[in-house]
Amino acid sequence: MGDHATRGREALSGEAPTEEALAAGRRLFAQKVRFLASASDAAALPPLGPPEVAFAGRSNVGKSSLLNAICGQKRLARTSKTPGRTQALNFFALGERLVLVDLPGYGYAKAPKRAAAAWRRLIEAYLRGRPSLRRVILLVDARHGLKASDLEMMKALDAAALSFQIALTKSDLARESELAGVEAAVARELARHPAGHPETLATSAVSGRGIERLRAGLAALAAQG
Repeated sequence: MGDHATRGREALSGEAPTEEALAAGRRLFAQKVRFLASASDAAALPPLGPPEVAFAGRSNVGKSSLLNAICGQKRLARTSKTPGRTQALNFFALGERLVLVDLPGYGYAKAPKRAAAAWRRLIEAYLRGRPSLRRVILLVDARHGLKASDLEMMKALDAAALSFQIALTKSDLARESELAGVEAAVARELARHPAGHPETLATSAVSGRGIERLRAGLAALAAQG
């Protein structure tokens, strides 16, 4: 997967997406999204197919809510107020063009050690051994910024030479001044990571902030085939 970071950087620039790119995102997500598979171990991963984009982040960061917002559906990905609820890799297909993958949350201190270790092994196996994986969208709570577990994930993605982009979730709950501070801190940290995409997206599943821009980026990745 050594060229994933290069391909990922080419798919999106730090500039605002063009109207054509936004339209491509709208067309992609106008398709019906279907549940493809759920894998609780590496042997259960679905066969390779279209490009995949994985969504990762700390438990309760809002992965399921953001996935639902991107896909324009309320119950595509299961949401819960209980951290650590997602315990498998869940795959969702947009026709034959793109697959979105909801990864188990990490950093949940109350998860049983055996379960947490199993999730970690599963995630590591998937990230290191999945040729169709084009990018990881790393979700970070806009109110709190990067945590130690996020930094560990960023280092792991660097080691796998796997392109990742940070999306700040729940931006509607943060003051603009606080959000600007978090964005600046993230930018400083990203400068240390060769696999990190330079653009950070502020998103909100409630207000819709950043959703169209994220869709446009995902459409660019899907276009790589």
